[in-house]
Amino acid sequence: MRPTAKDLAAEAGVSLATIDRVLNGRPGVKARTVTKVNEAIDRIGFVRNLSAVNLARKKTYHFRFLLPEHGDQFLDVLARHIEEANTAFSAEMIDTAAVRLPAEDPYRLAAYLGQLDAKLVHGIAIMAPESPQVRDAINRLLERGIEVVQFLAGQPKAASIDFVGINNHAAGATAAQLSGRFLCGRKGKVVVVSETMQSRDSIERRLGFDDVINREYPELKTLPSIETHGDLQRTRRIFGNLFANHPDISGLYVLSAEARIPIEEISKITTRPLVKIVHERTPFTEAALQNGQIDAVIAQNPGHLVRSAIRILKARNDQREPLASQEKIRIEILLKENL
Repeated sequence: MRPTAKDLAAEAGVSLATIDRVLNGRPGVKARTVTKVNEAIDRIGFVRNLSAVNLARKKTYHFRFLLPEHGDQFLDVLARHIEEANTAFSAEMIDTAAVRLPAEDPYRLAAYLGQLDAKLVHGIAIMAPESPQVRDAINRLLERGIEVVQFLAGQPKAASIDFVGINNHAAGATAAQLSGRFLCGRKGKVVVVSETMQSRDSIERRLGFDDVINREYPELKTLPSIETHGDLQRTRRIFGNLFANHPDISGLYVLSAEARIPIEEISKITTRPLVKIVHERTPFTEAALQNGQIDAVIAQNPGHLVRSAIRILKARNDQREPLASQEKIRIEILLKENL
């Protein structure tokens, strides 16, 4: 049977009260006694039952997901999975909720993060474009004892090393392979579209895409990245200029998570056959695969993303290492045939 706190007290030669103080990091215990207890833990393989402890103390973990305020279907999918997780993890005394703020305003994001109370919020998963303001706010959160997960979009210079999401360089390289193979040696240009190139995931996907296209498909030329900012009129105007000036466009790659506006607008501007590769499974991309508007979707499981962020935040709160193999997010390639 698993060793109990009573077994640990007997092995260390101390009282149960002393064991409780050591395990909970309370003051009033000599350093020599702490060392003795820790050595006894190693000898008998004592593992603390944190679930029982939390239940006895009626402790609830409060985790928040900071998501962009404006977005399309993929953000709605994420928000729905966060609500589902709140129900699924309730038995483990975990409370989760999504907070929506304008991602284009780093000062407002930093202000929100700065007012979080470590007694009320124990961890936060942050999806926001890279900025000095958000990066510094993350570092201050960690100093105050609030755990942080970088969710889909990273802040590389922040102190937090936990990131939940796919390898975006590999995802961009995968998109390039699909584009090159579907075009079957046809010469032409590929349009690369993103909502914003300030997003770290878009930058890494573009780098991976260019690496493969330049190395393996010299007959294809990638045009400079287009930023739509999710604006319908801006997208329409840019695509109109592009197709008027580049009659040899043969492919489209949408870097960002929301493909609906670019795909719908491009179908209104040209009937030219294009290979179209996009990201993320949403109601729109599912329908677009079925009706042939797009050729492939590079996806990451949104439920896995949310659950992984929660497990990591809980592990960090419990001062445990997350199980890395469990939290690895796979790159999925969706075609009409495997939806």
